[in-house]
Amino acid sequence: MRRAFALACLVCAPTVFAAEDGRTLAPLTPAAQATLRDEMLGNLRALNELITLVADGKLAEAAVVADTELGFGAMGRNRSLPMDARPGPQMPQAMHRMGIDGHQAASRFAEAAKAGDQALALRRLGELTTTCVACHHAWRTR
Repeated sequence: MRRAFALACLVCAPTVFAAEDGRTLAPLTPAAQATLRDEMLGNLRALNELITLVADGKLAEAAVVADTELGFGAMGRNRSLPMDARPGPQMPQAMHRMGIDGHQAASRFAEAAKAGDQALALRRLGELTTTCVACHHAWRTR
């Protein structure tokens, strides 16, 4: 009986959580959703790399990753895709603004890391992750 109840909870849980999702829907095409999902997974990998590099005291290397993978250097990487696969132009303006804020936060982190200021880089790394959390708590694509 316990097993059956536990199994029922696991099966029903996604439906219950989906019904309680209070985030705003960003109506993107399926192709743009796939592009955005791939981009977010890449961002997560880059963020993990940043944390590892900072922990190892490799601030200059962390700055390069931040610049190329998350900061202003990463903006526009979807320009060559067909319009229906480009998430940026399809995003609500407020969501797009939050994305730009994230790129700016990554570039500010990179500046501090390039300067070798570990304390400031750590503060700015926290600011970067705050932009990620804020956006993911505010928006959903399905």
